[in-house]
Amino acid sequence: MVCTVDHLASGAGLRMLSNGGNAVDAAIAASAALAVTTQHMCGMGGDLWAIVHEPGTSPAALNASGRAGSGSDAAAMRSEGLTMMPFRGDLRAVPVPGCVDGWTALHDRYGSLPLEELLAPAVELAELGFPASPMLGAISRLVGDVEGNDDYVVDGKPVANGQMVRRPGIARSLRAIVAGGRSGWYEGEFGAALIELGKGLYSSADLARSQADWVEPTSADAWGHRLWTVPPNSQGYLSLAGAVIADGLDLPEDPDDPLWAHLLIEAAKQAGFDRAGSLFEGADGQALVAESRLAARRAAIDPNVASSLRPPAAAGGTIYLCTTDRNRMGVSLIQSNAADFGAHIAVPGIGVFLHNRGIGFSLEQGHPAELAPGRRPPSTLAPALVTTTEGDLRSVLGTMGGDGQPQVVLQMMARMLQLGQSPGTNLSSPRFTLTQPDAVGFDTWSKPDQMTVAIEAGSGWASGLADRGHRVNETAYGLSLYGHAHAIEVVNNGDGTSHLAGVADPRALVGAAIGH
Repeated sequence: MVCTVDHLASGAGLRMLSNGGNAVDAAIAASAALAVTTQHMCGMGGDLWAIVHEPGTSPAALNASGRAGSGSDAAAMRSEGLTMMPFRGDLRAVPVPGCVDGWTALHDRYGSLPLEELLAPAVELAELGFPASPMLGAISRLVGDVEGNDDYVVDGKPVANGQMVRRPGIARSLRAIVAGGRSGWYEGEFGAALIELGKGLYSSADLARSQADWVEPTSADAWGHRLWTVPPNSQGYLSLAGAVIADGLDLPEDPDDPLWAHLLIEAAKQAGFDRAGSLFEGADGQALVAESRLAARRAAIDPNVASSLRPPAAAGGTIYLCTTDRNRMGVSLIQSNAADFGAHIAVPGIGVFLHNRGIGFSLEQGHPAELAPGRRPPSTLAPALVTTTEGDLRSVLGTMGGDGQPQVVLQMMARMLQLGQSPGTNLSSPRFTLTQPDAVGFDTWSKPDQMTVAIEAGSGWASGLADRGHRVNETAYGLSLYGHAHAIEVVNNGDGTSHLAGVADPRALVGAAIGH
């Protein structure tokens, strides 16, 4: 089964499974197709993280998030009067993209089909064209004046819903990767253009160094299962910490009860109480989800009153996909530009937009996440995976949504493991996310005492949460604020066999969960 935000990408993944490939083959093919059709959320100019479950072994985690260029200089930026990383239009917020290194690392370790075959659907989409999705048609106007946006202009106007989009530069780049592996991208046309664009920000050594590392996953037990995510510099530990805290609370059996939402909101808040000072490359993920650390946070939760966080001093454009194969290998993969078209900077001649993941860096002198050459920024990307106590795959799941990702994943885990809901009920149910007033989706933890709880209309939670002291903002169902989540579950049939149940989030409009 393959679940993605775009039915064209889901079809590309299914094609690999039909051809005898495994779940990793399907994930690479789907990811590459999304890099073509869904540039407004992800692409080859962004980052990638993945967790892979291979039957009989512990899950493996891949960190393919890029590092800051060797010319990065926080002191120089402070001397300009900057106190935070620029959100758009500034190349200094663009670490070396890690997505392509992620593909090649996954393929080198697990791939069973040739890379040429895995990238073929993406090449076809780029060369022959694809219809712009409703979301792409609506958002392409944001980059209408960006140099190098030629792929998204038709007759002098931003591409509209349903119009055909062709991406010849991306097709050429994909073929270069097939011919030369990672060097075909990082040391070829793209790498040369990025170095020229950076004017000293990036060096040839920066691009020669792989941005992908296999790392030890972070795991924790909750609701009778083992939960897995990728370690810092990812914020994935927040999903697990929230689950550990919530598992020790008296959650109602009715998710429509405002108390259910209140306790999960409080668990999410307590899990992230010191996020700004704890999330950085090299932080100990296992220590961050330890019961000994989280017991005090659980004890601070009052079932009747919203907490007011005063943490230690501290300074969406993403897609998620998941795949499983007949052998129950599972892949939980996320790739991202950070915000819509990223930094709103396109590489001339190729048409790939560069991410702005560098917004996660701090400019505070001495901060563990301070911008520095070769350093990775804190990342919101947080794929998840669930196994049984015997180590068998139970689920691959995740979402896009900036700072809201761990909160959405926490709700998905609670609905699946605490309530036993089916994937269809789970993913179509209302959600909450923690936000800031006038937020951009990456600043939730900047002022914890001013947090607002955004809830989808129709949840029935609003008055019960307000009565407990939460600032509540009820908004329309389906806004990207609440994520585009996907999940696949392995369902035990009770006779030694199992079947797959999966859902692509209806909020994504053109997503698809399809199986073979």
